[in-house]
Amino acid sequence: MNFDEYKKKIEEIKNWTKKEFAGIRTGAASIAILDNVLVEAYGSKMPLNQLANLSVEDAKSLFIAPFDTSIIKDIEKALNEANLGLGVSSTSGGIRLSFPDLTSERRTVLLKLAKEKLEDARIRLRQERDEIWKEIQRMEKDGEIGEDEKFRLKEEMEKITKEAGEELDKIYALKEEEIAK
Repeated sequence: MNFDEYKKKIEEIKNWTKKEFAGIRTGAASIAILDNVLVEAYGSKMPLNQLANLSVEDAKSLFIAPFDTSIIKDIEKALNEANLGLGVSSTSGGIRLSFPDLTSERRTVLLKLAKEKLEDARIRLRQERDEIWKEIQRMEKDGEIGEDEKFRLKEEMEKITKEAGEELDKIYALKEEEIAK
């Protein structure tokens, strides 16, 4: 049995976790927080990064420069509806987002959210592991592999799963450290 497909799924889970964590706001300005903001413009909902240049001004602020300044109000509305916990102020040339310092209550909420995302990733990992285990058992039942091979494959699968779990924990630890700053 080849575990390449399983490893690919694990990579997808890790990437999903990193993307989810990028959307959790910390005290430092990050463009990633705007990834899920959709703006009602030109008759449809569009990702913010397709309507404007996004830039980090300094450690606590971002600047959004729309390609078309007539949609500044639409962008401002979308940012307020996204409930990102950021200060939003518009100028004639764009919108400035300021990141307020995190309160201890807000840090607690963000850590809880990050833990939920980590648990979602772990659940997905367990589901993938269970699928592989079912496949290994099916192969033994169908006579494709012997009992010794089944247990060798199970051991290899568990090793890969354990490493993936440790990597998810490292990703979480980095986010936890970021939130604590």
